[in-house]
Amino acid sequence: MSHAEIEDCDTGVVAVCPWHRYDFDLKTGHSETGMKACTYATDIRTEDEVEYIWVEAPDGGSGWRLVEFRPVSEEFADPPPPPSDLSHLSISSPTPKEPEPLVPVENTPTTLIQWAVLILNTPDPMLKVQRTRHAVKLFRTGHLKSIGHRSSKAPRPPDAPPREELYARNTVDVSKINRRKNRAVMLHALANIEQWAIDLAWDIIARYGPSHPDLPPAFFADFTKMALDESKHFSLLTARLAALSPSTPYGSLPVHAGLWESAQVTFASLRARLAIIHLVHEARGLDVNPGTIEKFRKAGDEESVRVLETIHHDEVTHVTTGHRWFTWVCAKEDVDPVQTFREEVRKGWRGDVKGPFNAVDREKAGLTPDFYENLKGEMKQTVASEKNTQADVAVGYEGAAI
Repeated sequence: MSHAEIEDCDTGVVAVCPWHRYDFDLKTGHSETGMKACTYATDIRTEDEVEYIWVEAPDGGSGWRLVEFRPVSEEFADPPPPPSDLSHLSISSPTPKEPEPLVPVENTPTTLIQWAVLILNTPDPMLKVQRTRHAVKLFRTGHLKSIGHRSSKAPRPPDAPPREELYARNTVDVSKINRRKNRAVMLHALANIEQWAIDLAWDIIARYGPSHPDLPPAFFADFTKMALDESKHFSLLTARLAALSPSTPYGSLPVHAGLWESAQVTFASLRARLAIIHLVHEARGLDVNPGTIEKFRKAGDEESVRVLETIHHDEVTHVTTGHRWFTWVCAKEDVDPVQTFREEVRKGWRGDVKGPFNAVDREKAGLTPDFYENLKGEMKQTVASEKNTQADVAVGYEGAAI
């Protein structure tokens, strides 16, 4: 934060983190991300004609003294970190390359769809997070030419988002994922899911926007918020992983791409995507998150508990978003949403939709038991996916089961 940018906004003055574009109100410490930083009143006072800096002491205790006061301005004390520098993770690329700029100099995106495709094609997860923050801010403040989904020249998303070499070589079949359950492994697994979730939020915009020109702006507002939330979750989890286990930085353990493989089944249908990814996978997250949180609580890891509780609250809204737009599509097509959802799961899922179910949070999101009880997918198994059933893929959202 010593490299923070100071910006005016409607509610006051904020400091904006250059890494993830998180903003913090200088008076209250509150951030639109839901986080809160500590703030202390500061003043310039004069005593015996000598000016000195006075800073309010933290609550409680006595005998506080100011050890260091570091100014924040456009002229930083040291150079700001480059956007894709991974040195804080103790990871170095075998072939160092010039970091990509946040905003490409050539072919700069001017529409939301163009930004979505750019972010999907961004291999560096840290830069993916930064570009997500930047693109959502441009969209929310009206600085984009258009959404771009009604253009005949809208770019197409990749069949699979690329990953940097470090992460690509550690991506394995889900059946080969280590079943250990220590906290570092669980945080690493959850961070991997959140990285794919960022891509899925942008993919639903880029893949289905151009084929559904009747989608209203609210659809894109909802899924850009989801992309922003997932980038926040990824950042919180990787930061917590670095603090808990510095020798296990993100990317150092095997990960799987099961969630994306499940999404590929839905490429041809927005309705199927909403059903399978948001109302099966993400809803399963609501079922298992409380158990994962309890494991960290029993370990006395309250910092991780706070992170996971923040993520869980956000995920309820994500399932709500999936339900909202699934029922919107069903209304447009004049079909019953419950029966249509069950049919989509039968066609696009393998095996039972597992319980036990978190009925309370599912109902908050609009999923009543008639959607999911006694439901089984009948999609045929392929030779290529024999070991990678969607029952295993569901484990990806569980995190704790990995």
